[in-house]
Amino acid sequence: MSDQVWVVGEVLIDLIPDGDQYLSVVGGGPANTAKALARLGVKTYFIDGISTDKYGQMAKVELLSANVLLDYLQYSNMPTCTAKVTLSATGSASYEFVIENTATFDFSASWLPEPQSLKPSLLHIGTLATVIEPGASVLFEWAQSVAILAPIVFDPNIRPAVLGNRDEYVKKVEKWVAISSVVKVSDEDLNWLYPGKAIGEIVNKWLEVGVQLVVVTLGDKGITAYRKNEEISVDAVKVVVADTVGAGDTVGAVLVEAIVNNGLDKLTGEVLKTMLNRATKTAAITVSRTGANPPSKEEIE
Repeated sequence: MSDQVWVVGEVLIDLIPDGDQYLSVVGGGPANTAKALARLGVKTYFIDGISTDKYGQMAKVELLSANVLLDYLQYSNMPTCTAKVTLSATGSASYEFVIENTATFDFSASWLPEPQSLKPSLLHIGTLATVIEPGASVLFEWAQSVAILAPIVFDPNIRPAVLGNRDEYVKKVEKWVAISSVVKVSDEDLNWLYPGKAIGEIVNKWLEVGVQLVVVTLGDKGITAYRKNEEISVDAVKVVVADTVGAGDTVGAVLVEAIVNNGLDKLTGEVLKTMLNRATKTAAITVSRTGANPPSKEEIE
């Protein structure tokens, strides 16, 4: 097993309202997670198609500046995906995406890294890359071969603007849950996927199909983690919120850091509680800043 952590999914450009203009900011849940992980000092390889256009170059520069490793990128002349952001009065973000025929979702078995020879220690995957076809099916088949060797951390990061058919979305999410060791998900995601169902009921179903750990972010109410016969909750750290962009991705990064450092089997009891408190502290720093700007290890400690 190598010390490589693989983060797979999209890096795109968020177009954020700035007066009557839009500010171009590098985003995408998986890219945010990769940045947050690399800033925590984890050897993080980001895997996606990146355009040679100005947005793609902007994304590349930002990832490199966070010390994310780009050895497994696929460069392409296709354009970069963009997401026009609308912010609510509370700073919560919604998105309008331009996805089709972009480098961002051009996943292919021909260029994805070979798990058997490279032996990653962990795969983090999620958001749009796991639902947008044909790339999602390519990634699923590839991820099954990774799952034989390493834990998969899945973050569905639901985007109804892209796939509004709830039943179809649920099927896609449950397919990924079935091959994952860990799922990190928000209460908003769960409420959209399974309206009217209790979080505990959904989580128990996932644990029954083989997931070892489910971490549910609850916004300003904190985080709860679930294992079989174990449930641990911690409160959020109170801060003035600039926006919530990248908060969940930051939690995902701290979760991966803890699995890498401790091993998934040992992420229980006080070790799990320590991770959750570190995650709330780290996410609080992220939400106090504009855009997905996760803190460094030094800032947290």
